[in-house]
Amino acid sequence: MNIKVFDFFSGCGGTSLGLKNAGLDISFALDFNLDAATTFKTNFPEATVVNADIKTVIPEQLYSLIKKFDDPILFCGCAPCQPFSQQKQAITEDDPRKNLLSEFGKFVSFWTPDFVLVENVPGIQKMNSSPVFSSFLSLLEKKGYQHSTKILTAGSFGVPQNRRRLVLLAALNSDPGLPEPTYGPKTDRPFSTVKEWISDLPALAAGEQDSHDVDHQAASLSPLNILRIKSTLEGGGRENWDESLWLNCHKSHKGHSDVYGRLSWNRVASAMTTRCVSYSNGRFGHPDQDRAISLREAACLQTFPRDFQFFGKFHSKARQVGNAVPPLMAKAIGEHIQKQICAKKFQSHKRRKLKGRIKKLGTLEIKP
Repeated sequence: MNIKVFDFFSGCGGTSLGLKNAGLDISFALDFNLDAATTFKTNFPEATVVNADIKTVIPEQLYSLIKKFDDPILFCGCAPCQPFSQQKQAITEDDPRKNLLSEFGKFVSFWTPDFVLVENVPGIQKMNSSPVFSSFLSLLEKKGYQHSTKILTAGSFGVPQNRRRLVLLAALNSDPGLPEPTYGPKTDRPFSTVKEWISDLPALAAGEQDSHDVDHQAASLSPLNILRIKSTLEGGGRENWDESLWLNCHKSHKGHSDVYGRLSWNRVASAMTTRCVSYSNGRFGHPDQDRAISLREAACLQTFPRDFQFFGKFHSKARQVGNAVPPLMAKAIGEHIQKQICAKKFQSHKRRKLKGRIKKLGTLEIKP
């Protein structure tokens, strides 16, 4: 049996790539961002890709796809994490993105797929004033799912990155569990490092693009930021600078120590964000070249392969990379799900046969 994946809030395809590499079939993707959807369609030509707001798509529209499958189905819904991030000063309590998990829940409730996968920042389960996550868990339980929820570290699955994410995996009528770490303490493999993933890429100057890879491109830096990064040691930050290079806010604030920092060759990277190519927005300075990491280097640190193609302008691509679930982490989850299938820990669900007029999905599909 081949598990069919329906990837909601698919972004550029980090989750789907990992699941595909674990042996799952990528059947469907939905994302509001056109650049991300185009990236997905290019890298997963076998999938039906829809560029639309989930609020404008109704569950019945998946009928033409789901009716074809007798195999198990997995719905994954990795909704935008910004409303639940610790760095959410600009996010208001009525931010519409907080309702996206509920929108995903409508599809789960209607179709009851065999597996449900959700990834988000740890803060999503602490939103007491807006119990989005607890409501979603209640929906799952009402529909007969058992679920496992845990904060996983990407580095524990071979990703060279200090990235912590809450992962929820649910299965109908069986306890799915979650994968155990395969890297780091209590394993026979050390954490993967920055050096292993990007040290062989061609050298660049700030603002330069590699002639053989359009995504190996580094952002430009101002003359002042060039001075700052030249004054920064590998793995260091503004503590290395002369005070004349400090920003005024740094003179009275000791926090945000990663800002303007360099990565270390022999450690994991900081968590990639949507501004992962910006020297001033985190520890995104190259370990020894006087620039921020390139888009390709950021993608490598997320464990995308070198031939993965991104579409859009430079900063749009960076948002796609930063928002993605690291493929190696998703692969570990996919392999764990495959083990559940092999162990026959679940009973495949007989999906409903819809009667009446069903709207066709084809008008929403991005053409290859």
